[in-house]
Amino acid sequence: MPYIYSLAWKVTSENYTIQRPLVMDWRTEPNTWNLGDEFMFGPAILVNPVLKADVTKRNVYLPAAPAWYDFWTGKSLKGSQDVEADAPLERMPLFVRAGSIVPMGPQIEYAAQDPGGPIELRIYRGADGKFDLYEDAGDGYEYEKDEHAVIPIRWDDHTGTLTIGAREGSFPGIVEHRRFRVVLVADGRGVGVDVTDAANAEISYDGKEVPATIK
Repeated sequence: MPYIYSLAWKVTSENYTIQRPLVMDWRTEPNTWNLGDEFMFGPAILVNPVLKADVTKRNVYLPAAPAWYDFWTGKSLKGSQDVEADAPLERMPLFVRAGSIVPMGPQIEYAAQDPGGPIELRIYRGADGKFDLYEDAGDGYEYEKDEHAVIPIRWDDHTGTLTIGAREGSFPGIVEHRRFRVVLVADGRGVGVDVTDAANAEISYDGKEVPATIK
């Protein structure tokens, strides 16, 4: 939810496009120009629907990037290549671009449920990354009256430093003290939709900037 909710705010505030064809991000890469069965979901996730019945694999084109990570396995793959991706009935192929920060929250049924739950920050190494985590009350329209907050999160891939920046904004009921679980995604680690058993680091956050070296 935190990833999708933050992107929805970008739609409201910046006219952002959450779901878009690859050619919008890779305009100079001819292999993306006529690719109609893959799309980006936000800046991080490459979605590859299965459009044929009774198939368990499909071809996926990974556009230029330092690396792509299989969301379900954590395996790292080079960009600018075609790969054969597993596509069992219960899941579709998803890949995450290197340099992405993907926030994962508790499994909830509505936006205002468990607002103080821990947030898992999955770091996909291979490039610098950034993500602006958006928060509001989770219901109503008070966000239109500036009752919301944004937490800027930055990743320096060279130094392995994650900086959770000072919170910008506020609203009634804001979670003043939050816990972030940081996971460096790797083969078999930080994968799928479930919370990772053991984080690389846990950070207590009270709204002030917190830099941390993650190993």
